[in-house]
Amino acid sequence: KMNSIAIIDLGTNTFHLLIAEINENRPKVIFQETIAVKLGEGGMRDGMINDLAFDRGVSAIKQFKTSIDHHGVFQIKAFATSALRSASNSENFIKKIVTETGIKIEIIDGNREAELIFYGVRAAINMKDQTSLIMDIGGGSVEFIICDQDQIFWEKSFDIGSARLMDQFHKSDPISESNITELQYFLNSVLTDLKTQLDSFKPKQLIGSAGAFETFASMLNPDFIIQFEKPEFTIDLDQFEKISKFIIGSNHEERAVTAGIPTVRVDMIIVATLLTRYVLNLHEFKTLKLSTHSLKEGILFEMI
Repeated sequence: KMNSIAIIDLGTNTFHLLIAEINENRPKVIFQETIAVKLGEGGMRDGMINDLAFDRGVSAIKQFKTSIDHHGVFQIKAFATSALRSASNSENFIKKIVTETGIKIEIIDGNREAELIFYGVRAAINMKDQTSLIMDIGGGSVEFIICDQDQIFWEKSFDIGSARLMDQFHKSDPISESNITELQYFLNSVLTDLKTQLDSFKPKQLIGSAGAFETFASMLNPDFIIQFEKPEFTIDLDQFEKISKFIIGSNHEERAVTAGIPTVRVDMIIVATLLTRYVLNLHEFKTLKLSTHSLKEGILFEMI
């Protein structure tokens, strides 16, 4: 179909596929699929995607290709982010994918990633002229974007994604006070630039895009489902404080049986929660919102 497009987002924890048809510049989502690949398993400490993760990644893309062929898609866009940016064997991975599926993968840098996230979020949430901070917690990197509806004022990508932080700081379960303190110190040193920019631009709302923020929303609302047509959700700050206390104090078993926490995030949600809480304490935000649109939707809206 001439008007159909498949977008693949190869993240560090999850690979996403979105298939849409575009009619009169309006996208209609036909199919979505997410596979927990955990490319960054083991925190990618030696800078490589290990063999098991490599194979999981390849078979996920093959599965996507089956869905793409089934829907007779005209154009495929595949973007890879932090894990493949930093892995020494990413070229082998990309070659293998082309050989097996014919899909060409483009590795994008942190700034380009931030820009695409911005396009996705502003299609989900009308910020008007209100300055906002967008935060996208990936497995490998975290993007921060200070913006309003029309423009980006400042953006930066930091290699502090949840797979990396978990590997570095989540040493016991429940996480220990000393691990929490170490993480705080680490964030203090890494995020000085963010603090400066927040003081300068004074955004009033924090918008979390996808990922962990969807987990927070679904813990607070049992009926929560991700719908392309309803991409905005408000998270009450006091309620967030409550669930964050629960998450941080919990052990693996307790999280595993908690409604709203998906399997892929049962452990990574700890550092993601600590990071979110850290940012909320860094600056006075009036509101916290979730945008279920992020990178892959950003690619779609940019193309339109």
